[in-house]
Amino acid sequence: MTDQQPGFSTLAIHAGAAPDPTTGARVTPIYQTASFVFNDADHAASLFGLQTFGNIYTRLGNPTTAVLEERVAALEGGTAAVAAASGHAAQVMAFHTLLQPGDEFIASRRLYGGSINQFTHAYKNFGWKVVWADADDISTFERAVSPKTKAIFAESVANPGGAITDLEAVANVARQAKVPFIVDNTLASPYLLKPIDHGADIVVHSLTKFLCGHGNSLGGIIVDAGTFDWSQDNRYPLLTEPRPEYHGIRMHETFGNFAFAIAVRVLALRDLGPAISPFNSFMILTGIETLALRMQRHVDNTKAIAEWLSKHPAVSWVNYASLPGDRYYNLARKYTPKGAGAVFTFGLKGGYDAGVSLVSNVKLFSHLANIGDTRSLIIHPASTTHSQLTDEQKIMAGAGPDVVRLSIGIEDKEDLIADLDQAMNA
Repeated sequence: MTDQQPGFSTLAIHAGAAPDPTTGARVTPIYQTASFVFNDADHAASLFGLQTFGNIYTRLGNPTTAVLEERVAALEGGTAAVAAASGHAAQVMAFHTLLQPGDEFIASRRLYGGSINQFTHAYKNFGWKVVWADADDISTFERAVSPKTKAIFAESVANPGGAITDLEAVANVARQAKVPFIVDNTLASPYLLKPIDHGADIVVHSLTKFLCGHGNSLGGIIVDAGTFDWSQDNRYPLLTEPRPEYHGIRMHETFGNFAFAIAVRVLALRDLGPAISPFNSFMILTGIETLALRMQRHVDNTKAIAEWLSKHPAVSWVNYASLPGDRYYNLARKYTPKGAGAVFTFGLKGGYDAGVSLVSNVKLFSHLANIGDTRSLIIHPASTTHSQLTDEQKIMAGAGPDVVRLSIGIEDKEDLIADLDQAMNA
């Protein structure tokens, strides 16, 4: 690259990558190996003691995955990143690094149903408590803060309802509480929104979705913004206390503005083990190269389909923040001016039964539990992704009985509209 600051598409293709020094291969190779040879005993000791960066074992890191991590960090504007086997794994590793048994974190109620389940049930086994807040009422975050609070979590664009979070307002609450603000940026992708620019300290993704973009590989990632001051108190012992397994190293003193990423790698990824495979890293890297092209097409198609649905006689409402009149329209103009993503919901006048009928009669849309594919996807959340939630939780998450969620792909929009029309008339 030149001395000029690269643009987004240039970073999406080149960040972290270089021709292979041995073979000259231009595309990042798949380093499909479990472990790596040391130069000598001293080299091995320096790697294990965190005195030198390098490759030890693919559970800790891998050259293919390292390119993926550097690329996503560059796109998000972070200092470092750590990849994981899935988005859920990335969330577990982030909280494992921040929380101790008995600690709490605050989370927006408007989240992916799987995250609600993970936070509500699985995290109890770790002794972590989630305290819910309403992203539409910032004062609920303020009231939820307690001496036990160690983090605040929100989605930039909420799944499934497409609500836009006022990131700067929530970030201000986190700053006042002196805790890191974690943002799941899966639905927006860094093409549409960079949470670090709006106060996020940590960004997580399900790489499976728009960053990969083709529905063929699982992955997750944590991006360290390098902005949080871990030295301000002793509430984060994994970052501030001497680590006995690393000869007394204090992560925040030794690694500075990428201390969180290092701690995640050597204290969470190492011990919990949810490593991404090199093959999946390669597939996701390939997808990221076309992220800007795909996301713009996703958004253009989504705007057209949302506008069409808003006028359909069988539809009672459409939640897409880029539509004028939507309750999140002003937030969308501020945070996602290119478009509020490609996932949104709408309500059918026929309620639950109409939703089930629609997903059963589409022909071009795929009825499945994923988002962020080149193909257009449809699901009825109340009977699937959010079925394990209470009725109240479903409503709060934007997954009521009449709700249908669409993830719009990059096909011809006229064909997608025709498919929805025939399915609603079936």
